[in-house]
This record gives sequence, C-alpha cells and structure tokens, in this order.
Amino acid sequence: MIWVGLVVYLGFRGRQAFDSLIPSGFGIAYWILFILIASSFIWDRMLPSGNSSWFQPILNWVGAYSIAAFFYSLLFVILIDILRLLDRWLGFIPDSIKESPAKVGLAVVCLVAGLLLYGTWNAWHPVVRHYEITIPKSANGSQSLHAILLSDLHLGNIVNSQRLAGIIDQIQQRDPDIILLAGDVIDDDIGSFVEQNMAAIFRQVDPRLGIYMVLGNHDGRGTTETVTCLEEAGITVLRNQYVLINDSFYLVGREDRGHGRASAARKPLAEVMAGINHDRPIIMLDHNPSQLEEGQINGVDLQLSGHTHQGQLFPLGFITRRMYEVDWGYLRKG
Repeated sequence: MIWVGLVVYLGFRGRQAFDSLIPSGFGIAYWILFILIASSFIWDRMLPSGNSSWFQPILNWVGAYSIAAFFYSLLFVILIDILRLLDRWLGFIPDSIKESPAKVGLAVVCLVAGLLLYGTWNAWHPVVRHYEITIPKSANGSQSLHAILLSDLHLGNIVNSQRLAGIIDQIQQRDPDIILLAGDVIDDDIGSFVEQNMAAIFRQVDPRLGIYMVLGNHDGRGTTETVTCLEEAGITVLRNQYVLINDSFYLVGREDRGHGRASAARKPLAEVMAGINHDRPIIMLDHNPSQLEEGQINGVDLQLSGHTHQGQLFPLGFITRRMYEVDWGYLRKG
C-alpha cells in the first residue's frame, strides 16, 4: 500500500507539472502509461526470465530503469515540495519558477536522466580493487595466493553474455590462481543463463585451483537445476561444506540465510566447519556479511561476502552502513 501511495503521489505531481504539455483528453492515457512503467519491475519479477519472447528483454530493461527513475524522481519531488512548504513562510522562490512548473518538471527529468546515464556508464566500467592480506598460518609451503573475488553479477538479460564475456576477459588478463564468487551470480531465474550459453563463457577461464562459489538470495532460489547449470559451467558450488584446496588452505561455503526453504538449509557454522584443521588458513564465502562475529568465534581467517551493493543507489548507502558492520571494502577484526 505504501508503494501504491507513492506511485499515485508521484503521478499526480507529474501530471500537475506537465499539465500544460499534455493535450486535452489524454489524461487517462497519461495514467495508463505511468502505471504501466511504474509497475514494470513487478511484472518483470513475475515473468520467468527464460521466456524467449522478444518482449522479455524489453521488460527487463524497462523494469530495472523504472526502479531507479522512480526512486530519484520521488526524491526530487519530495525535496521540491519541502521547498514549496518552506516558501510559504520565507518567500524565497522567485515567481518565475513558481509560474513555470513544466520547466521545473523538465529539469527533474533531465537530472534523473543524467543520473541514469552515469549509473549505466559506471556499471559498464567496473573498478578492480586490490587488497594484500596476510594470514599468519602455515599453508603447507604455499607462500601466496592470487585470488579474484566477484559478487552480485546478477546474470540475465541485463547483465548478459556480452557483459560476462568482458568480465571473463579482464579475469584472464590477471591470471588468478583461483576465482571466488560470493553469490547472486544469477538474477533470480536460470533461464537466461542457459539460453545465452553463459556456461561456455565461464569455461573459457581455467584457474589452476578452480572456481568456487556460494549461492546468494537471487541464485535461482537454490534449486537443483540452478546448481547443476552452474556446475556445468565449471563452478564448484559449496553448500554448508568446506574443501581443502591444494593441501594448503580451507575454503568454507555457507548456504545463504535466504534459502531456509531450500534443500540445503543454512546450518550453524560450527557444524559446517567440524573436522577442519585450524592450523591451516581458513577462508569463508558467505553471501550476506551479517553476524561477522560468528566467523571470528569459529576461527575463520578471512570472510568474503557481497549482497549489500553498498546500497546500490545514493543515498541508500547510508542505510546499509547502519545495517552492517561493514557494507563495502575491508574490515579487520581482532
């Protein structure tokens, strides 16, 4: 109901702003178009992404961009209404602006469009962060490990095979020993991953120690089909289990807490790590970076996570900083 109220509020404010530009008799058409765009993300989530219809990719793109456009438009409109309210007492807004709502509306549209263009450019130009981390334990003679961590790729019709090929190309240039995926490789449904043969793109990279991942809350809901498709791509999916790699270090993979209804529900970390030799380095993949103290208590040396997107859209990062002990980057505990 809150979402419906916000949609109606934004729709009315948009109608008021552009009233002089909307031809007489097109009011109903305006509302139909506005509601269709505002709800496109919901329809996109309801329709399986494996649908081969030409309409599917369009709905994916419209749905994704409409969320960001709706969010920033709402922020600007609320800010404008706050300024209008203050102007009743302070009278600081020039009459030329008050008498030109269409110009104000167009300014908001341009600002939102600019933010969307910047976000698109930013998404197409990922930044590689380098961290040098020392674990003071014996790794059976191994002195170093060159690992690449990726998280929240959300592969589908938007982050498609072309985007994945570019990412894999960057990985190959860096020649890692191991690739680690901290969940949400798939954007909810495995259909587009299969349809675009993304498994073949993953198989183009062959690090000497392999590719490992844990499932996130968007990875096909943890279904057997999803796991099978990922394993066919050469990825080892860890679900409440650990492996000893190259007789040097342990890699622990936790089931995401969002998969409580799946076949491999999340287990206590102490149970998952039973039998581990704590004299060796222990690295853990856990999609959601909450409850970091659990890893610390159980002797995990390095936890790798994703999930937060650092809020995804400004200023939501301020919220994720309050929700998580660390929502981005590196944190050392103990």
